[in-house]
Amino acid sequence: MAFEQATIKVVREREFGELTGAIAQALSSEFVVKFLKALDRRGIHVRDLNAILAAGLIEGVAGGVSGKKGSRALYEALPVSDQAQAREFYLSKIEEVDPALRNKFHKLYQYS
Repeated sequence: MAFEQATIKVVREREFGELTGAIAQALSSEFVVKFLKALDRRGIHVRDLNAILAAGLIEGVAGGVSGKKGSRALYEALPVSDQAQAREFYLSKIEEVDPALRNKFHKLYQYS
């Protein structure tokens, strides 16, 4: 029997969609190098989403969050279940980064 992840309904769909859209944009091939360089300059580990949100790096790299709310405000407006799904989305996206880039920025990907 194969593992099948349970589906959890997103409660705040608009905020969740804005946040995951901004994450996807920041980690797109167009902006991912800029994003990783910004993490490197600040000494932020790639899996530390809270520090990334606090530093405003998601919208800082790609301008990915529309309106006045930043990615951190969007994340904090989400209930815990949506935050967990947003974090899971982010973690899956950083694992999809080109292996050559992951190798180049290996210190960011290392577990402490």
